[in-house]
Amino acid sequence: MSFKETLKNSLPDPLLSVLKNGCDSIQRLPDDFEASTHPWRREVNARLRPLHNAYQGKRCFIIGNGPSLKNTDMRKLRGEYTFGMNRIYLMFPELGFETSFFVSINDLVIEQCAADIQKLNIPKFIAWHAHQWLQPDENMFFLHTSYTGPKFATDITKRLWEGATVTYVALQVAYYLGFSEVILIGVDHSFATKGKPNTTIVSEGDDPNHFNPAYFGKGFRWQLPDLDTSEVGYAMARQAYEADGRRVLDATVGGKLTIFPKVDYNTLFD
Repeated sequence: MSFKETLKNSLPDPLLSVLKNGCDSIQRLPDDFEASTHPWRREVNARLRPLHNAYQGKRCFIIGNGPSLKNTDMRKLRGEYTFGMNRIYLMFPELGFETSFFVSINDLVIEQCAADIQKLNIPKFIAWHAHQWLQPDENMFFLHTSYTGPKFATDITKRLWEGATVTYVALQVAYYLGFSEVILIGVDHSFATKGKPNTTIVSEGDDPNHFNPAYFGKGFRWQLPDLDTSEVGYAMARQAYEADGRRVLDATVGGKLTIFPKVDYNTLFD
């Protein structure tokens, strides 16, 4: 038995958690320092602060990219505040409008789609660790996101935990902006492609996991989802919203996520 295994078996869980969080914090120090001192980040934070609670009392829709969007009347969202993520822009021509905001945090997505993301003329919330593929502009907001240190950030000028899904980061952004009701659609929480979470694979053909077969089409490098970790994040989001008198609803058609209260999408527009 290794020393690490011996230590794990001999220490109580609360102490192990403290030790792990401490180690994670130390490992994040270089990234934390750069993210707090880099001129781009300091300029972004100055632009973020006036946006705090700018949409207080409003509702918004966070659009996941699952196949269920094909069974969702997206035309109803015209005039609503909306968050799009990753390659949602593939739907813009069909929609006839762009989402109000855009969020992307995955290195592989940002690296391969940098030119498309750069061209978007809407507020873009992008992971700082992927900034090397993009140039700052008036719509670009680089966020300091991390893979470790689970938390729900109520202040996005500081560190956000990614929670293994861009949707969790979008929930934190929506909270900071002040939205009182957030409605999820297209968050199917189910993938046809199976394998070890976070493993990088290369698509060999059409994408069965998203609304467009070209989303992660042939030759696209992407990471398999970590649904269990994302559920931890979603539970933290629900707790944070409800503690502040706000709520998150799930209107995904046929979605498998069970963390948030369900609502019929079509009843939201009566």
